[in-house]
Amino acid sequence: MAILTLTINGEHVSGKDDESLLAIASQHGIRIPTLCHLDGLSDVGACRLCLVEIEGSPKLFPACTTRPQEGMVVSTDTERLRRYRRIIIEFLASEGNHQCAVCVVNNHCELQNLAYETGLTHVSVPYLYPKKDLDATHKDFIIDRNRCVLCTRCVRVCHEVEGAHTWDIAGRGISCEIISDLNQPWGASGSCTSCGKCVLVCPTGALIEKGEAVAEMEKKTDFLRYIVTARQKREWVNVDSDEE
Repeated sequence: MAILTLTINGEHVSGKDDESLLAIASQHGIRIPTLCHLDGLSDVGACRLCLVEIEGSPKLFPACTTRPQEGMVVSTDTERLRRYRRIIIEFLASEGNHQCAVCVVNNHCELQNLAYETGLTHVSVPYLYPKKDLDATHKDFIIDRNRCVLCTRCVRVCHEVEGAHTWDIAGRGISCEIISDLNQPWGASGSCTSCGKCVLVCPTGALIEKGEAVAEMEKKTDFLRYIVTARQKREWVNVDSDEE
């Protein structure tokens, strides 16, 4: 592991060579918009909202999966990037049924917040009006695939933190969707532990608790950092039993 020096938005910063540009920027108080990223989960670069410019390259790079290099010059908030992010949010809005006025996470939705932040006031591209399944077979939770943005947070938290791997991705293109247990109804899942972690990390109203009314459900992700940190520090491990 080496310590590197780079420049982000004209500010000289330092970071480890095994960290992402997103992590380094965050450590220095530089915010980069994200949707699929969540501290404690692996990064997959799915949403592309964290794209940044790197001097010397015409390409845009996802900050969550790009490693730093010595002397790298990075820009995170240019007119080009703001335009790209607004387009991405617009496409996400057009691909699903995101009716905020009747959503249980209205005013607590990360997609909605990003639309405000990027200045998206209307959708100028045709709506696709998907007709994907709403699965309410689980006793406690509902998945509405029409509101899913395919961030895969649910897939990763179920696999990496809970260890159940109930969720996965099936299909291609506009037919791509989240499925449970090889496309079985969620309520019939043999692997789901009903922990609710997937519901809490979902950034939209795709995964919700039953019984919540409009604008009532506020999702919290603090538990994830607590669990991951505790495991890394081995706070829940019986050391004596390990040594036997």
